[in-house]
Amino acid sequence: MQISFANPSIPDKGVLVLSVADGLKLGELGKALDKQTKGSLTRAMMASKFKAKKAQMLHVMTPAGTKLDRVVLVGLGKDKSFNALAAQSIGGHVMATLNGAGVKAATLVLELTDKASLSISETAANTGFGARLRSYRFDKYRTTLKDDEKPALKSLKIAAGGVAKAKTYFADLDKVADGVFMTRDLVSEPANLLYPESMAKKIKTLTKLGIKVEVLNEVQMKKLGMGALLGVGQGSARSSKLVVMQWNGAPKAKGKKGKGEQPIAFVGKGVTFDTGGISLKPAGGMEDMKWDMGGSAVVTGLMKALAGRKAKVNAVGVVGLVENMPGANAQRPGDIVTSMSGQTIEVLNTDAEGRLVLADALYYTRDRFDPKFMVNLATLTGAIIIALGSEHAGLFSNNDELCERLTAAGKSVAEKLWRLPLNKAYDKTLNCDVADMKNISGGRDAGSITAAQFLKRFVGETPWAHLDIAGVTWSKKDSATVPKGGTAFGVRLLNELVANHYEGK
Repeated sequence: MQISFANPSIPDKGVLVLSVADGLKLGELGKALDKQTKGSLTRAMMASKFKAKKAQMLHVMTPAGTKLDRVVLVGLGKDKSFNALAAQSIGGHVMATLNGAGVKAATLVLELTDKASLSISETAANTGFGARLRSYRFDKYRTTLKDDEKPALKSLKIAAGGVAKAKTYFADLDKVADGVFMTRDLVSEPANLLYPESMAKKIKTLTKLGIKVEVLNEVQMKKLGMGALLGVGQGSARSSKLVVMQWNGAPKAKGKKGKGEQPIAFVGKGVTFDTGGISLKPAGGMEDMKWDMGGSAVVTGLMKALAGRKAKVNAVGVVGLVENMPGANAQRPGDIVTSMSGQTIEVLNTDAEGRLVLADALYYTRDRFDPKFMVNLATLTGAIIIALGSEHAGLFSNNDELCERLTAAGKSVAEKLWRLPLNKAYDKTLNCDVADMKNISGGRDAGSITAAQFLKRFVGETPWAHLDIAGVTWSKKDSATVPKGGTAFGVRLLNELVANHYEGK
């Protein structure tokens, strides 16, 4: 879908979407059109339940005195609650409504009150961003789509003041949307077509944006001592990979060790399909395990967004890619593996595999790059869904400042986080009689917390946060800017974190 910006004016024909402020207030152009149509817009509003609530819409068909096919009134909501998220929500709802009505092209005229907290150019850009986010579809394998099932809306022109600034704001947001779409694409792919090697190839396409991409194979990982990660994938016919992405958008100022500025780092769990291994999952719902690589998809999409908008930051993305299968050579419950850190792990449950992948990926990132901080993302535990549902992702951290910044970034983009505790009492439940630790506590309580405690053993003193995104990676229903399916939860959140706190000016 093409999104463009133009100076405010009422089109001569076609479909017009017109903003209405709280209290059923029309802007100057809206008032002029209402007068031209002998008050048809006001009469339609008064004769309906339309109250100009945020993203509420009212259709006025073929208004008299014009050649317009229809006018769609869209509410802006109350001034105090109108922010970037509200503008994005309006854009998403407008896009979905027009698409559902079979509209091919439309003009959205935005007129704000003097009390609006956003400038008109910021509003226009965020409205376009919301429309683009909602336009996502994954129809790649649908060969028999009927005409009424295909996306109708091809272009949306946003007519508002401050066109030049709106285009500038939107340019960066558009690159973030590119990253979101890549994440959604990866999460949506079936596991017979997306596996460690094929995903690594998709990640390598990011070199076109200036990202350096390295792919470590099993021989290289074995030399590094990554027994935890390799143990997960040893039952699969697909070989495991570790992919390293580097975006160097900031000056290489010398750090304390004289090696250049420390990068920031993001680490993702990439289990391209999780059967549970020998600790086999139930058959019902196992098809969902194609998106158990959601954490690695978010890291990949984030790196694309940062490079796409030329972020002034040095960032590293590391993803461990494995397939967890119950093959003849599969890891067994009771096996003991040695991680890259040298710590040994007794594997009591092969379905607690994501933490094994992350153990080596986190330690590798810490050891090689000495980052300012590390944030890892993983669809790690079903327990987090029991605790938080699909409203929040779980947040665990050894650093209060990083935790607070992540939480604030999440609120600003509607990707909410909820912090859960870490302490020695939980950590002790991982102690083991025959190895340095076991990969599960052995009990049913605090499953998400003990998983986070396991990861914490591999990060040392590096500021670190773990986001358990099991409940928010996939949605079964549409929302304003997220159609059902892969959500890409985390891409916008982490982009916001970087932009607000770690990007050079």
